[in-house]
Amino acid sequence: MHAHLHEFLNVWLKFFFLFTPFFALSMFLSMTGEYTERRRRRLAVMTTLAVAVLCVGLLFLGNRLFAIFGITLDAFRVGVGALLFLSAVSLVQGRKAPPELNQEADIAVVPLAMPVIVGPATTGTLLVMGAGLASIPQKVVGCLALLAAVGSLGLMLLLGTSIERGIGHRGLNILSKLTGIVLAALAAQMIMDGVLGFVAKR
Repeated sequence: MHAHLHEFLNVWLKFFFLFTPFFALSMFLSMTGEYTERRRRRLAVMTTLAVAVLCVGLLFLGNRLFAIFGITLDAFRVGVGALLFLSAVSLVQGRKAPPELNQEADIAVVPLAMPVIVGPATTGTLLVMGAGLASIPQKVVGCLALLAAVGSLGLMLLLGTSIERGIGHRGLNILSKLTGIVLAALAAQMIMDGVLGFVAKR
């Protein structure tokens, strides 16, 4: 039980930071500046649901995709780690906001759910993590941790106005850059795991 709880917390934290929550919140607030609070909350719920559907699908597609394309998990780890590192650098330097759309449903799925929250690096990381979940208990814990991370992000979006008032736009930018540093560390670890796994099999 203790091992499963530790794994849950570990996976939850990884997924939460992979979503770059403070950058996502900053984009969400800037794109809904003219919205009423009720409309903003409705959009937050729609975005959270879209992210949940995308992520759960990606989490369980990893093994099939690797089998189809003949890609080893270690090779994919190295590639995704490099992509995640570039994403972290981009976050630390300050990403540019995606183009704004007028339709609420469009904004919820594109660009908020994808690519702001679930970008290329996050997609690759989800595939790698999903492929690493071998047993049924691991898959259950991983899926629950993923949904918990999505729920935490959704709660942040719902409380976006209050968070912005509390820490301000500058505070959000600082937290976004700190998230980038954490992502860079995760990327380095993923690359190292891929390289060590490849060497061990030689």
